[in-house]
Amino acid sequence: DYSCLKGFCPSFITIEGGRLARGRAARIDESQFAEPPMPALPDTTRPYGIMVTGVGGTGVVTIGALIGMAAHLDDRGVTVLDMTGLAQKGGSVFSHIRIANDPDDLHAVRIAAGEADAVIGGDVVVTASVEALAKMAGQRSRVIVNCAETPTSDFARNPDWQFPLDKMELSIVEAVGRDSVDFLDAQAIATRLLGDAIATNLFLLGYAWQKGLVPVSHEALQQAIELNGVALELNRKAFLWGRRAACDLAAVLRVASPAEVTPLREESLDEVIARRMAYLVDYQDAAYAERYRRLVSRVRTAEAALGSTRLTDTVARQAFRLMAYKDEYEVARLYGDASFWQSVRDTFDGDYAIRFHLAPPLISRPDPNTGRIAKRTYGKGLLRVFRLLARLKGLRGGRWDLFGKTDERRAERAWIGRYEQDVLELIDHLSFDRLPLALEIAGVPAMIRGFGHVKLGHMAEAEQRRSTLFERWRAVDTSRDEAVARAA
Repeated sequence: DYSCLKGFCPSFITIEGGRLARGRAARIDESQFAEPPMPALPDTTRPYGIMVTGVGGTGVVTIGALIGMAAHLDDRGVTVLDMTGLAQKGGSVFSHIRIANDPDDLHAVRIAAGEADAVIGGDVVVTASVEALAKMAGQRSRVIVNCAETPTSDFARNPDWQFPLDKMELSIVEAVGRDSVDFLDAQAIATRLLGDAIATNLFLLGYAWQKGLVPVSHEALQQAIELNGVALELNRKAFLWGRRAACDLAAVLRVASPAEVTPLREESLDEVIARRMAYLVDYQDAAYAERYRRLVSRVRTAEAALGSTRLTDTVARQAFRLMAYKDEYEVARLYGDASFWQSVRDTFDGDYAIRFHLAPPLISRPDPNTGRIAKRTYGKGLLRVFRLLARLKGLRGGRWDLFGKTDERRAERAWIGRYEQDVLELIDHLSFDRLPLALEIAGVPAMIRGFGHVKLGHMAEAEQRRSTLFERWRAVDTSRDEAVARAA
């Protein structure tokens, strides 16, 4: 099963069967790149240790096998130890490779602490792990790391989790020194150049080899790739592009990045508001979007006297979060969006089936053991129902809204009205000193996430947080009134 992208809740839909589609490789004039020079290879009169790190299913074991075979073809002694544990697909994998001119010098197959001469990091999370860092040593280890952001399981458990790339990069730098490590988003580069993320580790191998980190000959590596017998042309090209990147990364980045892509920039406040208004028109109607605009405009006018727009920006984002709640009509509208289905066709090939996982409120019943409503599975025929529901969005919140009677829908509508009242109270007593607390109160809806019982639980937590903050807010007003009374 594959979860879909484009902002849709992955618990709503799965794609069963088929396969992930390969991307389209960039069209590149390779004549601009000269043949990379042959690097100076490491000395192997003493055992030389290479650790390859990554996640299962991405080719870490293959890289170890290729280097091991190439060393064998070069008539060197070599040992390869793959430590996969329970990884299989997606878990941490470490490949220990030790190479020496004399096989009798290889007394252990596992690289000991501080004895990795080179580390080829296919995944930054694994490379920054305690186990990998223990093998590195300053003045000895040289490290190449793919810094593509791959979320860990913490993402599912903690909704506020952020990818700690800076911390992981710092831990690697502290282990070996800044001049001994190269960070690059090899996955993005290889995918753009070759149309397939599976080329990432061969790209890294080419980069590391060109940097002089892998003590086997070019001829032996090419022969090992051929003997492997899998995706020969892709692997050869990935290895060559890695070598080119090691020689001139800036030139490779120029051809790998499409010229039409513009640099990302932060949205202006006007753009934040306008984009959300346009969405609310599609979500409900122009009157609903105007209700949003009026609230945000009142905050902006009140805050202008402070020379700030921070509260306006917060209200613009959080009011929209509350007003654009995903009910049955909105889910139906989104699944009727042609761009979503185009993204599915672009992402998957082959014979696959669409499965929707929903808990329709009119026919679903709580589980007798857990008290929670379990989702049911529906086929693609449900799209006909979605098309009908999308046309009925005007019923939302009215007397004929059959879906609006549940506790979740009532709570969602109540939060919108309460938030509007809260914001008006904030701007009536706004000052520069009170702005930080106003921002905390206005940002409370960010705590509300999920669907069903999960969302109701978050609403309860958010309400408790809101009450606590407003106690502080109103205590200032009470103290001020008492002071005025005493002065009078």
